[in-house]
Amino acid sequence: MMTCITGTPGTGKSTVATELERRGHRVVRAGETVGAYLLGDDPERETHVVDAEAWAAAFTPVDGIVEGHLAHLLGCDRVVVLRCRPDLLTERLARRGYGQEKIRENAEAEALDVILIETLERHTDEAVLEVDVTDMSVSGIADQIEGFVAGRVPPASGLVDWSFWLLEGA
Repeated sequence: MMTCITGTPGTGKSTVATELERRGHRVVRAGETVGAYLLGDDPERETHVVDAEAWAAAFTPVDGIVEGHLAHLLGCDRVVVLRCRPDLLTERLARRGYGQEKIRENAEAEALDVILIETLERHTDEAVLEVDVTDMSVSGIADQIEGFVAGRVPPASGLVDWSFWLLEGA
């Protein structure tokens, strides 16, 4: 079974994937598999441009966890969408050295549910777990994911609403 962990940059995907690896799970970092599908760089948006559809079509499914902000584009059996309150996400991205425009773009994407919507367009509700990680420990997040994979935690999505963040002007 392939479980994908996705979310806006800064939501904790890599951190929780490291914890799951520590617990004995096989983890594939999606970012390490896109090299052949890089189309170039977008300096204005401070990002690499990836032919995501070609990458997803060529990706060989794994028995384990695939982590990355494009992971939901894959043929996942289960998808965990990590969510983080936009003001905290903004702080995390600033600590990474992201530029103000990139921070704003990612915080707005989080407030607008962009990754969740993309996930639900490709996967059934029964295959998706949305987790608000804002006030959770890494261990608690990993516990939720393990429970979801084992069938002890039911699927859930559409519970997080940060639209107020957009109205407040962040």
